[in-house]
Amino acid sequence: MYLSKEKKAEIFQKHGEVETNTGSAEGQVALFTYRIAHLTEHLKKNRKDFSTQLSLQKLVGKRRGILAYLYKKDIERYRAIIKNLGLRDIIKPIGAKDGK
Repeated sequence: MYLSKEKKAEIFQKHGEVETNTGSAEGQVALFTYRIAHLTEHLKKNRKDFSTQLSLQKLVGKRRGILAYLYKKDIERYRAIIKNLGLRDIIKPIGAKDGK
């Protein structure tokens, strides 16, 4: 299995302060990011694996939802996690117009 208990505990310890705090938003985003990277590599080798492609899209949506929650709840935690994981800032501020 690509995601062992030890690897999962390491991810939560690094990003969720404590390895037993598996519900923290930062820990969840970090875990989803790790899984997304794994599925992306799998899809590079297996282009026609459509069930994995669907799973990847769902994971990306879940991660985006958690990031949107963090953006609304605590902008500093949001900025820290996207900087830590090297993610793009995809959440648009409320009231921002497209292209302006």
